[in-house]
Amino acid sequence: MKLTINGEPREIPRAMSIVDLLAHLGLAEGPVAVELNREIVPRAEHGTKHVTDGDVLEIVHMVGGG
Repeated sequence: MKLTINGEPREIPRAMSIVDLLAHLGLAEGPVAVELNREIVPRAEHGTKHVTDGDVLEIVHMVGGG
């Protein structure tokens, strides 16, 4: 299945929820913001919202520091 993530073409093995996709990408730890097809996906919906072939995502991983 083909997706565009942060402007880069990516392939994933199957349709999955955003939570599963974040785990697949190694981004399950820490806060993230997800935009799916130009719409922000609230964190409460990450487990129920699924990506499909051709979707475009922007994922911002929050990093603390000083």
